[in-house]
Amino acid sequence: MSSYRFCRTDDIGLLVDALNRCWAPHFPGEPLMTPAAFKRSIRDLQVWCSSCMVAFSGSDPIGVLIGAKRPSGTLIHKIAVHPDHRRQGHGRHLLTSLSSKLAILGPPRMVAELPESFAPACELFSACGYVEEAILTDYVLEGDRTDVPSLEGFFTIPVTVDDLAANGLLGETDRQVCWERSVETLTARKGDIAGLAVASDESIEAYVLHAADGEVLSLRGLIEDEGARLGHLLARLRAQGLALRLPKVYPAEQSTALLETLGFRPGAAHRLYAARARAE
Repeated sequence: MSSYRFCRTDDIGLLVDALNRCWAPHFPGEPLMTPAAFKRSIRDLQVWCSSCMVAFSGSDPIGVLIGAKRPSGTLIHKIAVHPDHRRQGHGRHLLTSLSSKLAILGPPRMVAELPESFAPACELFSACGYVEEAILTDYVLEGDRTDVPSLEGFFTIPVTVDDLAANGLLGETDRQVCWERSVETLTARKGDIAGLAVASDESIEAYVLHAADGEVLSLRGLIEDEGARLGHLLARLRAQGLALRLPKVYPAEQSTALLETLGFRPGAAHRLYAARARAE
């Protein structure tokens, strides 16, 4: 007999086990979840255990939903059903249960950023009335260039999340970015984020924030220069041996022409689904 329940803060072990049983078979190339990694997701992405659910067959987890919550809405960060229990309504029950809860408690907006290759989940969200709002694209910086073009009259300086926030360069409310690269995530992860900037005597004119593994978390040119300043910064980082990638880029977030000029090439795609919570 199947059963379902929302989780509590003391259910991290259960959620880790459920992810490794239900999510991992669909993504065998990913590392298994650990309690430490799950706790980081609570800090970085605002995952709420009370917005997470587990489906059971007897005492065995057979489905899991991981929800992250901010004032702007709830992200269904991960949802998966064990391959042996698919097409039995478990995924739909998880989604509709969370929707009913959020219809009362809020926030009402629910979103998911799903790998396009994860067809079962994409089909589930479409069947549950979610609307596809955008295609998000992963970009990878190609080539092994190690020379760094010079910029006469400018400085290349280290920069932090706090530096950018202090200069009013971090919290642009009109910029659409994925959940993992939002201002909230950058602020939560700031101790793990490094950055470089091009600066004049008066201001910062371009910057790149990145993680230690080469994930680009924010990329902005503040002067119209056909990407020269950003190209300089990316070359500096690549010369340090970083394999740079820019994940889940919104269509209007960055100019495709600029990304191509900088050497980025498109890779995997993700589908952004959205709906409003409603009581079932």
